[in-house]
Amino acid sequence: MLRCAVCVILALLTGPVQAGPKGPARQPPPLGPGVSAEIQALIKKSGADVALAFRTLDRRDELFIQPDASFHAASTMKVPVLIELFRQAKAGRLSLDDQIAVVNQFHSIVDGSSFALDTSEDSDTAVYSHLGGRMSYRDLAEAMITVSSNFATNLIIEQLGAQNIQRTTDALGATGMHVLRGVEDDKAFQKGLNNSTTARALLTLMEAIARGQAVDTASSDEMIAILKRQKFNNRIPEGLPAGIPVAHKTGEITKIQHDAAIVYAGRPFVLVILVRGLEDAGQGAALAAAITRVLYRASQAAG
Repeated sequence: MLRCAVCVILALLTGPVQAGPKGPARQPPPLGPGVSAEIQALIKKSGADVALAFRTLDRRDELFIQPDASFHAASTMKVPVLIELFRQAKAGRLSLDDQIAVVNQFHSIVDGSSFALDTSEDSDTAVYSHLGGRMSYRDLAEAMITVSSNFATNLIIEQLGAQNIQRTTDALGATGMHVLRGVEDDKAFQKGLNNSTTARALLTLMEAIARGQAVDTASSDEMIAILKRQKFNNRIPEGLPAGIPVAHKTGEITKIQHDAAIVYAGRPFVLVILVRGLEDAGQGAALAAAITRVLYRASQAAG
């Protein structure tokens, strides 16, 4: 009898399973089902070929469009160069305050022949004013990122070694980024030996920096500070409300307009937008800003 009484009590407390409320209906992704469609419409209207990788730093939301398509990296390849510079500094192989000679002579990966950079092809001429003198790695890194100096980039790569840069890039899981050489190696360009990247690879590198995992926390903090001083801000930053800090690196050559960013919004995120096929660089920049605007609005509302 006692056993039966217990059964009755338990039945009254729990009730039949069939009578319980139904579980909540499956919800759409937090960003909203229309976000991807809205971005795809922007891309289609532009006529550009676009790759996109987006992820919030809380890792609750992400969006990918052609994330593994290979694009000419343009100056976004300067991100892994920056990481390798800080890695070698951390390992004691160099100091960021070491001074190196500023010489406009580099070597093609095709046959080792010498070539020099043309100031008219560079986005900055300040480093050229130091020809015959010396500059620190720290100052060269600042020029390489903030004003995208090709001269500073080649000087650093000559010291670090492209193979070392690639080894570190691969170790971080960004195997879609291929750093073969410095900038303006025309013989390599003619043979199709170009630096290339995918949106996923750049996202991996930028997220590693954001999380303090590219080298270590202190190095990441310094890299972020440099990336925040970027001077070209007409792409991802243009699509954000004024005042939101953005640590990013752009890349631009003929028919190529890229941007890779850590966006320190209320709900931070990493965003990479690779654009190719547009003759008008302004159109590429406007497209990147428009895509950013959609993702910012959706991600902050979902948070």
